[in-house]
Amino acid sequence: MVKIRLRRMGAKKAPFYRIVVADSRFPRDGRFIEEIGTYNPLTNPSELKVDAEKAQQWIKDGAQPTDTVRALLKKAGVL
Repeated sequence: MVKIRLRRMGAKKAPFYRIVVADSRFPRDGRFIEEIGTYNPLTNPSELKVDAEKAQQWIKDGAQPTDTVRALLKKAGVL
């Protein structure tokens, strides 16, 4: 199954996330199909950039966002 999920980047105790489309069998920070955005929770307010067209296209094609990504997409106005 194809999922839209967060890929953790950044240093220890300083997380930075990329929103990626990946096969659910691959590891969290492993191989992915496409990067569709970024999320930085450390800035105030948190910084969120999402390619809305790509996200909607992947969801239309059957990709399932994780709960966290679903909340972020709603916050960005994609869902």
